[in-house]
Amino acid sequence: MNEQIPVIRDTDCGTARLLPDVDRDRAWLLTVDGAPQSYVDLDEPEHLEFEYARRLGHVVDRAGAPGAPLDAVHLGGGALTLPRYVATTRPGSRQHVVEADRGLVRLVGEHLPLPEGAGIAVHGADARDWLEQAPEGSADLLVADVFGGARVPAHLTSVEYARTAGRVLRADGFYAANLADGAPFTFLRSQIANFAEVFEELALIAEPAVLRGRRFGNAVLVASRAPLDIAALTRLCAADVFPARVEYGASLTRLVGSASPVRDSEAVASPQPPDGAFSIG
Repeated sequence: MNEQIPVIRDTDCGTARLLPDVDRDRAWLLTVDGAPQSYVDLDEPEHLEFEYARRLGHVVDRAGAPGAPLDAVHLGGGALTLPRYVATTRPGSRQHVVEADRGLVRLVGEHLPLPEGAGIAVHGADARDWLEQAPEGSADLLVADVFGGARVPAHLTSVEYARTAGRVLRADGFYAANLADGAPFTFLRSQIANFAEVFEELALIAEPAVLRGRRFGNAVLVASRAPLDIAALTRLCAADVFPARVEYGASLTRLVGSASPVRDSEAVASPQPPDGAFSIG
């Protein structure tokens, strides 16, 4: 039985809790102000517990040649779940993680340390500021999972931000973002419109209940200038314990409707989730 004890600490952006999983040795849930942020199993970093994390993992698995190392950038760090996944499934990858909450960076570094030689550099910085300084064409994969509390900050929701992401990615690179919204999807539709200004290929992954407007939930936006292997991505997402649907082409165009790109001057944070949408105990 796991005899680890919880760790509670006030960080720059809230109260963080590291809670041990009683069913898996050396596995931890990270919450900030009660909202689940990350789940990581130090002995099995390839295990992705959260549904949205598995969907991001599917995008990682389809980026480049199978198992080949990637140059990856992760905006939003949490407990470094996906960087650990990439390091395990794609040895030799070079990764940068950007996390604005420096107190959280210290907490995770102390209690959930990275293995020696993981190839992961963690930066305590604002995601967009760091990205604007990153070299052009330097990344194969860019993953955005940035939440201030339970909302994506406004400066990461504009078309200018989308262009910055496009500048950093290589011509065949992949962008993937964890977003959250509910019907009528005003925020989600604007985000797709933003990235349609920069990338030729777009897809959206979400549970059918979310896409039908029955509940507020996560959706993973995928963008690339290179063709997306939609058939493979669809198979992977459909085979999950909680299956997800992949919207692409005409169905995605219908979802976006008349939504327009959002500029920095009018950008707003993602919507506040309804009470209880993501919080635990």
